[in-house]
Amino acid sequence: MEYQERLRSLALHDEGFVCSVLGMGQDTVEASRLDPKTHALVRLAALLSIDATPSAYNATAEAALAAGASYDEIVGILIAVAPTVGLGRVVSAAPKLALALGYDVDAALEAQA
Repeated sequence: MEYQERLRSLALHDEGFVCSVLGMGQDTVEASRLDPKTHALVRLAALLSIDATPSAYNATAEAALAAGASYDEIVGILIAVAPTVGLGRVVSAAPKLALALGYDVDAALEAQA
């Protein structure tokens, strides 16, 4: 299915297509036509934009790392989306994303005090 047909199917809310690519908990890597690493990084960017829960960051950061993303690339998403989502979202997301990467920002700040 070409991109125009996929866009048309989404715009028309084609139930069969929507269910096939947007099913809750369904892996959409193949349907997105993105490589797994890019797919995971895009999902992380989306989580940042909606101020997601820590568990959502954990699962998606794990997927990004498993797909070959580096810690620097994952943190780079904060910088990339900041002009679009705003500083407040980035500041809110940073500690959650850090925990997903195994770094406790709050504990590090307390240790400095």
